[in-house]
Amino acid sequence: MINKEQTVGSCVASNFATAEIFKKYKIDFCCGGEISIEEACKNQNIDLNSLLSELNNISNNKKEETLYDYLELDKLADYIVNNHHSYVRKNLPIIEPYLDKIVEVHSENHPELFEVQKNFRAVRDELLSHIQKEENVLFPFIKKMVEAKNTKSALENPPFGTIKNPITQMEAEHDNAGDAFKNIRNVTNDLTPPQDACNTYKLTFELLAEFEEDLHKHVHLENNILFPKAIILEEELIK
Repeated sequence: MINKEQTVGSCVASNFATAEIFKKYKIDFCCGGEISIEEACKNQNIDLNSLLSELNNISNNKKEETLYDYLELDKLADYIVNNHHSYVRKNLPIIEPYLDKIVEVHSENHPELFEVQKNFRAVRDELLSHIQKEENVLFPFIKKMVEAKNTKSALENPPFGTIKNPITQMEAEHDNAGDAFKNIRNVTNDLTPPQDACNTYKLTFELLAEFEEDLHKHVHLENNILFPKAIILEEELIK
């Protein structure tokens, strides 16, 4: 039973289907997932009882799904790399030429496209650097922690001190990417193509929406599941 004290992030962590409800009410479940459902309702001026009813209806009728919350942390890190990091690398070079094209053709009538282009380039630069750091620094250490736990061996001291340090940086970068997409939505009426939009224009906005959707799940898996559990595991290992 989902209650008002539960955080938005933990709710989505236990059942990702609830993310659709939070999205409908414009409640941030990834970067802003640490606040309670009650607080989120106050911030968005939403009726708490109505939201809880919708969330519990989904929770009671959920179908079997992959329970990321129960994956070993090394397996979850691999899942993120194989599914979400690969998605970023594949789709950035697909979206950018389309976006550049519609800026070239339509920006005279739709100058807001320059803002879309600027923010998407910021997302590109942020994420490419971000996933590289996760794959080269953070995730290998998480795997070392899992190995140390399973083999009951000593954990080597990492060069970054405590795992909270890179995690804090990763979360800040998640916020930056999320804010950039909020800016994109603000200037495009929630990625709604204008009446004079050509097919390329419409396709570009569809691709941007899909990219944002994947980013939300990517950030959710890290902020609400992988990172908190990694912090707890490190604390257990260094006791």
